[in-house]
Amino acid sequence: MWVNLDILFLRPADAPRHVIVTGLDLTGVVPGRLHGRFPSVEGDWYGIVNYEIGYADGRRDKLHLVDQFVPFTALRERR
Repeated sequence: MWVNLDILFLRPADAPRHVIVTGLDLTGVVPGRLHGRFPSVEGDWYGIVNYEIGYADGRRDKLHLVDQFVPFTALRERR
């Protein structure tokens, strides 16, 4: 799966911006591994996903996120 961080971490357009160069880069699309899926009572689907988020300064280390509850609106099949 692809995880769209722009959708998952939607930022209000009018939110003030304070750049932290060593912060996490919560933009773009990253690969993920879907290993569970669940519907909500309202009919929305959510996946249990493992994925990584990189840092804005380009370091090789990444934040490894395990068993994250992600709405299907932020997920796309890899092709």
